[in-house]
Amino acid sequence: MSFRVAFLALAASAAFVVPQEGAAQARSGKEVVESTCITCHGSGAKGAPKIGDRKAWSQRASQGLSSLTLTAIKGIRNMPAHGGNTGLTDLELARGVAYMVNASGGKWTEPASAAELKAERSGAQVVKAQCSKCHQDGKGGAPKIGDRDAWSKRLNQGIDRAVSSAIHGHGGMPPRGDKADLTDAEVRAAILYMFNPKAPAKGTPKK
Repeated sequence: MSFRVAFLALAASAAFVVPQEGAAQARSGKEVVESTCITCHGSGAKGAPKIGDRKAWSQRASQGLSSLTLTAIKGIRNMPAHGGNTGLTDLELARGVAYMVNASGGKWTEPASAAELKAERSGAQVVKAQCSKCHQDGKGGAPKIGDRDAWSKRLNQGIDRAVSSAIHGHGGMPPRGDKADLTDAEVRAAILYMFNPKAPAKGTPKK
């Protein structure tokens, strides 16, 4: 089962809880970290990536906010589900994750509401919000949205190679198009959308 399928299934089953009192009542990332996460992440206890360790967090940040939050919700290795604090909402947990990433060199935006965690963004949404800043007009040599010839040259070694290049950054393009909380699946969807905005392909585009 792919991460996207598992993530959406989890969301559909109410794994991501929307607090009845509203997002305004949710704790900030700083509050969550100081009350819970600091126990292990403050010193790196039990193998937890220490807050401020840029190398350790950059490796995890490459997964994107949705993926990291899902890992924290389910727990991993020595980390229990919800960081051992079942009183944390999924929104608060996501904010805590974003706070620790930012304290370790990241540039994430803490989610404003639980609705932002329910599903990955579509290729069109990602492109409209971020990629269009350069790809709309071909800024800095970026292939324009819908220019199939230009995109085919970049996809001639396969979609996976193109996705990897976008994730790690290349030329004048920063990793993940300077939108650090994009998941791998969202990056892939954005590339496919830019190749063919009218009918985004689901597999490797044909030249």
